Amino acid sequence: MDRRNVLALGLAATAFSGRAIAQPVMPGDGSVASDPQEVVTLWPGTPPGGENLRLPPHRASVHEPAYTRPVDRAIDQVGAPSMMVFRPEKPDGSAIIIAPGGGYSREMFDFEGADVARRLNQVGMTCFVLRYRLPGEGWARRSDVPLQDAQRAMRLVRANAARWDIDPARVGFMGFSAGGHVACSIATRFSALVYSAVDDADHAEARPSFSVPMYPVVTMGEGCHQGSRDKLLGESPTAAQIDTYSCEKHIPPNAPPTFIALAADDTVVLPIPNALAYYTALRTASIPAEIHVFEEGGHGFGIARTAGHPDFIWPNLFIAWARQHGFVKN
Repeated sequence: MDRRNVLALGLAATAFSGRAIAQPVMPGDGSVASDPQEVVTLWPGTPPGGENLRLPPHRASVHEPAYTRPVDRAIDQVGAPSMMVFRPEKPDGSAIIIAPGGGYSREMFDFEGADVARRLNQVGMTCFVLRYRLPGEGWARRSDVPLQDAQRAMRLVRANAARWDIDPARVGFMGFSAGGHVACSIATRFSALVYSAVDDADHAEARPSFSVPMYPVVTMGEGCHQGSRDKLLGESPTAAQIDTYSCEKHIPPNAPPTFIALAADDTVVLPIPNALAYYTALRTASIPAEIHVFEEGGHGFGIARTAGHPDFIWPNLFIAWARQHGFVKN
């Protein structure tokens, strides 16, 4: 059967509304012609906690609406987490790993991944869009699965810095929504022992040089995004689990400098118990941090949804911040 002409229809639930919508599942690996050809698989064998699990490398579904791009892919069923490498024309040695959001039930690969990578390529940043494992897909130690992949990704980028002409001291981690929780998790738990070393790359540092949580899921307590918490911790988490995975409660003294952006009218991931609480905790711990709360923009604005809204400027604000701190030098 010709994979170019086949779309197998699947039924997927939207991450936040709970409304079921028909989404065509893309043939093959879901790649499109504009994708970079360079893909890095995170784990040399079975990822941690997947010994009795059978998933495809990943599944890509067409997500609607597609806004201004030909295709907008939602990734789930991630059996082989990986990074797609977006190389700039004029690299300046800086790099960033990007974790798209999707309520820990899927990952909006184009909307909160490839779009952002191509924008940051313009200032010389080498970008790695992360396809991380989703905690509700049957993995052992489900709650640590996203952090396992984030730590491994950071270590692989640093261990192979020469391959990509990267300065290991200028490697950041950006995440959107639930991917923002991944970003906050690695910024606060970079030294947590969540998996056993598998090769020499695991001797590299997992602490990001800088952190960029965008409209992030942060708390697992009161005011949490319920869907993300259910996927990460299960439907009946203990008080200890809620505390451990609430990132605002555990800011280490060496947390990385942080840039945060969100919209005040976000009704999906509430600003005060999430991004604003995290910013307050960072500043209380004397961690350099900058926050931009735009009057409007809602949740999940990425880049494509910012046209005509105050938040359209967030990429420029982030780049200016990164230059000020010496992370971007072009």
